[in-house]
Amino acid sequence: MNYTPEMEKAMQQSHGMSFEEYGRKLENRITVEMRRQQEYRDCQKMVAQFDKQIHK
Repeated sequence: MNYTPEMEKAMQQSHGMSFEEYGRKLENRITVEMRRQQEYRDCQKMVAQFDKQIHK
């Protein structure tokens, strides 16, 4: 897959590594994906809290 400079910049800012580093080591991929899962869960909780406040 070809990565755009914007994608590369976002990866570097979010995870502190390039796509090359991400693809080279399984440990890096696992770390990044675990962080992404946690961020997703945190966002889902935040949305649920907002919904709860809105529908009081």
